[in-house]
Amino acid sequence: MTTLVPQGGFAPSPTPLDDLPLSEVYRLIEPGPVVLLTTCRQGRANVMTMSWHMMVDFSPPLVACIVADGDHSAAALDATGECVIALPAASLAKKVVGIGNCSGRRVDKFAEFGLTAARAETVAAPLVAECFVNLECRVVDDTLAAKYGLRVFEVTKAWRDPTQVEPKTFHHTGWGTFTVDGRRLEIASKMP
Repeated sequence: MTTLVPQGGFAPSPTPLDDLPLSEVYRLIEPGPVVLLTTCRQGRANVMTMSWHMMVDFSPPLVACIVADGDHSAAALDATGECVIALPAASLAKKVVGIGNCSGRRVDKFAEFGLTAARAETVAAPLVAECFVNLECRVVDDTLAAKYGLRVFEVTKAWRDPTQVEPKTFHHTGWGTFTVDGRRLEIASKMP
């Protein structure tokens, strides 16, 4: 238990909470569903698994993603400035994890994992036909790429598969553990 120091006249009671190791924080704040990121450089398509991303703005849609410098996809992003972010349903989880456990330097991941590379409209990177949503993206800010691997993408075109009705996404919670979307809650919002 931790006791807080009173400030400004407020005297809190001792907390009933236990310490949480800082190394566990990322498992709780994973930003969203596991996605695939595709690139195409010098005519060679690649796909990687990614779970560190977040929305930055509504319109135009901006998405911030972490793609580490050592990743094969980082070199393609730096060279081309474009990619596709594809959202796989939970039914593709084993393939998606397999994609994340090998390098595009040595493996043609589309062939290895039986994915269909479909033609995009605004970028050279391919769509993933098996995914329920594909977002064509261009890098609009890479000022934090060298330090954190963080790049901000503008979505230039979005696609959805109308045959996949209410697909379930899955979320990485650390060390090979995932959760699948559950029951949906509908709570009215007063946001404009």
